[in-house]
This record gives sequence, structure tokens and C-alpha cells, in this order.
Amino acid sequence: MQVARIYIRVSTDEQDLSRQEQIADDARKKGYYIAGIYKEKASGARADRPELLRMIADLQPGDVVIAEKMDRLSRLPLVEAELLIGAIRAKGARLAVPGLLDLSQMSFDTDPTARIVLEAMQELLLKLALQVAREDYETRRERQKQGVQLAKSAGKYTGRKADTSTHQRIVALRKSGLTIKRTAELCACSMSQVKRIWSIQKPASCD
Repeated sequence: MQVARIYIRVSTDEQDLSRQEQIADDARKKGYYIAGIYKEKASGARADRPELLRMIADLQPGDVVIAEKMDRLSRLPLVEAELLIGAIRAKGARLAVPGLLDLSQMSFDTDPTARIVLEAMQELLLKLALQVAREDYETRRERQKQGVQLAKSAGKYTGRKADTSTHQRIVALRKSGLTIKRTAELCACSMSQVKRIWSIQKPASCD
């Protein structure tokens, strides 16, 4: 029986993870044992996602990482995305994205020449999927930027509402003595955001 670890991600708190949870049921039907389901709400353009890092740390040789789509796993620039895939492979694990590529079922009994061709095709599909995921992210960011500019010119832009709950967690964790790095990990945000929020909201008596 093959062992699978499921990675599920959405970008914001408002988005729902439940649709992606179906892939775990599908994997079980295919005979996988699900060793873990890793869920988080964070941008795929960040490499420091806590659940992603926890999953990679948990990986064992022979495990299969399953994600609903490639962009759920990564929206990183291609070089960084390939490093992420390399980290998965370095643990002896393989990757499967339903309907796109499956590096878990490659037969070792395949004729050597055919195997080389199959592996080359899978690598090409993988690189293409990673690049498309990044380009889609950049296109969305550009459209958002254009939308903000249009709203500003029309006098309708009020700016992004502050995530007060995250701000409060950052301040509370820093007050408790946690480091900037650990606070960022627990709040699923960047260290620069922690520094910025702490510098604005920390008590005047604090260093």
C-alpha cells in the first residue's frame, strides 16, 4: 500500500478548503493510506508556509505528495518552485497532481528507453505546470493593481482593510516574549510584517 500526504491550500481566510478535501477520498479509493492532511490559508507565492514546511519535514521515503492542482502547491517563481520540488524529492517522496502528472506510478519494470522518455515528459509537464501557476499569479496581481489604479482615479479606493485579528496575535505573541521568526511562523505571515506591525503597535515602554 502506498502512503500519501495531502496538501490543501487557499490564499485567504474567506476561501473554503472543503472542496479540495475530496482529493483525500479519491486517494483512499485508489488504495492510498493517508498519513497526513496538511491544510493552510496562505499565499502560494510564499515558500515559508508552516504546513508546507511541516509536511516536507514529515515526509518518508516512498511517500506520495498529492495536491489538487499545481498552484495549490506553488505559485513561486520557477527557480524557487523547482527548489521546493527538489526538497520533496530529497526526502525520497514523489509528487502527484490529479489530471496533470503522476510521478508516483512510474513503473520500474518499464523498458529503459521508454522510461527515459516517460520521465522526460513528466519533467517537462512539471516545469510547465509550475511556470503556468506562477504566470497566473502574476497576471492576477497585475489585474488587481490595475483595478486599484482605476478605483483611485475614480475616487472610490479606500485601501485594504487591516487584518486586526492578525495584528492582535502578532502583538500578543511578541509581548509574550516570542521571537520575530517564531511569531511569523505562528501567525502564518512574513517576518517583515511582524516587524512592521510590532513597530507600529508595540507599547511605548517596550524596546
